[in-house]
Amino acid sequence: MKHYGRVGTCAHAFITRRCATVRRALVAWAQEPTLRKAVAFVLFSAAVSAQAHNFHAGITDISFNARTGSTEVVHTYMAHDVEALLANMYQRQFDLSQPDDQEVLRKYIERQFWLQGQDQRKLPLRWVGVTADALSVMIYQEAEQTPLSKAALVHDEVMTDFLPDQVNTVNINENGGVRTLNFDSKTADRPLR
Repeated sequence: MKHYGRVGTCAHAFITRRCATVRRALVAWAQEPTLRKAVAFVLFSAAVSAQAHNFHAGITDISFNARTGSTEVVHTYMAHDVEALLANMYQRQFDLSQPDDQEVLRKYIERQFWLQGQDQRKLPLRWVGVTADALSVMIYQEAEQTPLSKAALVHDEVMTDFLPDQVNTVNINENGGVRTLNFDSKTADRPLR
């Protein structure tokens, strides 16, 4: 028998009794058909959510803001995918609340996503900022004082260079309607109209 000291012995005895009580409760639950199904469902759900997700997607919304006269671009990506992309590219962890790390992401996004004007030139997109939480990363850009009608083409290769099964959906909100364009590793350019 191990010696735990006076306090340790009391704690060990308490934990042993508590474990036995918990074990008896779990056995009783498992014998109840409804509870057995509920416990199985909870365990299954935990196992599924613990796995890495099996799809890779991004959503971009493009719309004209009549108040500012600018075309606004909002990208949303899964945080896990963005973290993996940056870690793979630079072999270190990133904290997107830090300006230097945001700058790395900004350069990548500007290299992989743009709007092309009717004159075949890229429309200047100003980096507005980024927000990130445990689930998603949202990136904000705008073409200042530029109506959406000036854009003729969307180029979107964000993360398709890193994740071959990445699918990016771009929603163009224009004239009261929404058009959707899809991009993947085989399709980087799509005309707006």
